[in-house]
Amino acid sequence: MGIAALNGTEESDEAAAMDMNLEVVTIPVTDVDRAFRFYQSLGWRLDADYEAKPGGYRIVQFTPPGSGCSIQFGREVTPAAAGSAQNTYLVVRDIATTRAWLTSKGVEVSEIFHRVYDTGDQVQVEGPDPHSPSYHSFATFSDPDGNGWLLQQVQVRETGR
Repeated sequence: MGIAALNGTEESDEAAAMDMNLEVVTIPVTDVDRAFRFYQSLGWRLDADYEAKPGGYRIVQFTPPGSGCSIQFGREVTPAAAGSAQNTYLVVRDIATTRAWLTSKGVEVSEIFHRVYDTGDQVQVEGPDPHSPSYHSFATFSDPDGNGWLLQQVQVRETGR
């Protein structure tokens, strides 16, 4: 596969035959019922709640509104430490409205911020990016276990994204 195929400027027959869709991300939690209540309170669609036997293997799957990718958590689902999932992106059209809605649900959400790279280093600046409504404005929140979510505003997608 050539460089052009890797950076999206052409698609080989082989790549076209191998579509890969990210469908589920595993979130490590300590208390499945607490995580269940948290994600349910956000209005995420419950796709599955399966327990093999009381106290044994259990898997729960939720999907954020409008998303093609879901999250899973449960007992005996992952060896990862609870709270170790960080900077999982949730792309939203209107970050201020989403932030206000999450806050109304009792979620502690950071102030909106953007990043500046003028000096070659990344500097976090308060407020939405004044120059670009898409890809540059963020806010963060965490679930009860400390798994970190990063809201990113995208109003107009760049070609190929």
